[in-house]
Amino acid sequence: MVRDDRSTWKSKYFEKMIQLLDDYPKCFIVGADNVGSRQMQRIRISLRGHAVVLMGKNTMMRKAIRGHLENNPALEKLLPYIKGNVGLVFTKGDMMEIRKIIESNKVAAPAKAGAIATVDVTVPSQCTVLGPEKTSFFQALAIQTKITKGTIEILNDVKLIKEGDKVGASEATLLNMLGISPFTYGLQIEMVYDNGTVFDLAILDISDDDIRVRFLDGVRNVSCVSLAINYPTLVSVPHSVINAFKNLLAIAVATDISFKEAETAKEFVKDPSKFTAAVAPVAAAPAAAEEPAKKKAEEKKVESESEDEDMGFGLFD
Repeated sequence: MVRDDRSTWKSKYFEKMIQLLDDYPKCFIVGADNVGSRQMQRIRISLRGHAVVLMGKNTMMRKAIRGHLENNPALEKLLPYIKGNVGLVFTKGDMMEIRKIIESNKVAAPAKAGAIATVDVTVPSQCTVLGPEKTSFFQALAIQTKITKGTIEILNDVKLIKEGDKVGASEATLLNMLGISPFTYGLQIEMVYDNGTVFDLAILDISDDDIRVRFLDGVRNVSCVSLAINYPTLVSVPHSVINAFKNLLAIAVATDISFKEAETAKEFVKDPSKFTAAVAPVAAAPAAAEEPAKKKAEEKKVESESEDEDMGFGLFD
């Protein structure tokens, strides 16, 4: 296969990127640090039919975006995030589904000296297969050990590396000797672009229930403030009306003033037994509903006992 010259290859790359920007309204901005070519190939295969992965030099990606701003000015919001070893994953489908595919394509990797730790690394207490000659190595890392049956035993869990720290040569050697691969590498989603808006990945985790809860909290806060400062709003007026009715009801009960809605309350105050009589049917309703069920259960029990008694005849009766 004849390879195109550099200028032809660049022009084809620009055409491809511009076409993707026109055809796909959504994309992920992903970091590709520590992702090998074989792993990248597997990611492309898993996304086939769902999304398109585009990698390239930052200067070329920025140039393609700037040259397309006349047709789509919103693409300018992507420019601040085109830095480092990044790429774009274009899609028309459900972004949560594409995210799951991207995050599932990760591989375990050993610690390398000079790499930045993506997670906290803890060495668990264990009996290793290392001989006593390695004791000084553990002592240099301030790890408490003892010799058990000719091998080194780590007595306590040791927090070896913190997230964000650079892995040292000694830490990397120890983890490799213990056969621990603490890190996983894959495409890291950094930002999300959706129809001219760039936002953080955490926004995708917000569900309809979360929005509903936040909205109701806001409504509750507005209602409380409105009631506290006596400023009527759409959400506070029902509470104001109910509170005013309670005040009128209390005044009517305490005085000779009366109106239709207060007559029942006044009767209950004069004769509390009426309130008891009114509440009793409500309380008795569940009990009345349970009585037929209890009667049926008792009838079945009696029938089963009578059947048992009838079956108690002798062999020659």
